[in-house]
Amino acid sequence: MATAQRQRRSDGERTYQAIVRASAELATLEGLHGLSIARLADHVGISKSGLYAHFRSKEELQLATIEAAGEIFDEEVVRPTEGEQTARGTLEALCERFFSHVERRVFPGGCFFAAASAEVDTHKGRVRDRISEFMLGWIDKLRDLVLAAQKEGTISPLEDPTQLAYELEAAMMLANNLFVLTNDPATLERGRRAVRRLLAQ
Repeated sequence: MATAQRQRRSDGERTYQAIVRASAELATLEGLHGLSIARLADHVGISKSGLYAHFRSKEELQLATIEAAGEIFDEEVVRPTEGEQTARGTLEALCERFFSHVERRVFPGGCFFAAASAEVDTHKGRVRDRISEFMLGWIDKLRDLVLAAQKEGTISPLEDPTQLAYELEAAMMLANNLFVLTNDPATLERGRRAVRRLLAQ
């Protein structure tokens, strides 16, 4: 009996993970505000009642979608850089992994958080707060790596770490946005060159 119960819980968790990951992909195409139980049920191919068992409201669905997108971002962008030996190397690898995950269309509509932040920036509430928390945390991560690279002597101590993090993020966001708009890989290459130029100063 206990084994059967654990199996049901395991099956339920796999179903939940499949749902929220599909929701994150869909949100980059139709927006967080475009998500609905009915639309997601149709997209995933399960009943609306099956989805209602996981989410009691649209806001709960949106928040779970953001959480899933954050996990995917960690898997695709952050964790692969953890083996780098220097802060400068980690920073360069992190920027490259960002470009790579956009180029490989991990999310079909480009970077999930770029799309979501543009969509919810004027809508107060828990959804905007969670997107803001992620974006500010990401920029803080870039800044902290710049600081660490300055301490190890691989980035000039004259650089303003907050400003450099801001400019790196600006290069990545613009490259993402133009790639989504034009489907032109050259926009990502320009972003890569901008990052290299910023880090070479």
